[in-house]
Amino acid sequence: QVQLVESGGGLVQAGGSLRLSCTASGSTFSTGTMGWFRQAPGEERQFVAAIRLSSGNTYYADSVKGRFTTSRDNAKNTLYLQMNNLKQDDTAVYYCASGRATITPMSRVSYGGWGQGTQVTVSP
Repeated sequence: QVQLVESGGGLVQAGGSLRLSCTASGSTFSTGTMGWFRQAPGEERQFVAAIRLSSGNTYYADSVKGRFTTSRDNAKNTLYLQMNNLKQDDTAVYYCASGRATITPMSRVSYGGWGQGTQVTVSP
């Protein structure tokens, strides 16, 4: 079973940038789908971005298009989320998730493995 560990969260001012990382172990990283989700207090976990590991095709929520970029380094078994022009509404715990190659990338229930999450807080 895949293990996922996120890192890179923290406190940043609005307009700033952060890069999250998610390191995977226990499975082949070159296939499948990896996703980023976030959960703010009192809200459901929401889709942020996803990438097909073999093709590199990416998917984004409308709220982050043009500001966030997800990428992967298959040799390092690592997924990244570059977040630019951060807004207070981006404050949440961010999770990475792993799934099969053919899943619907925006569907939270399609993913089988989850990391523990990393907190991102955007201040005014």
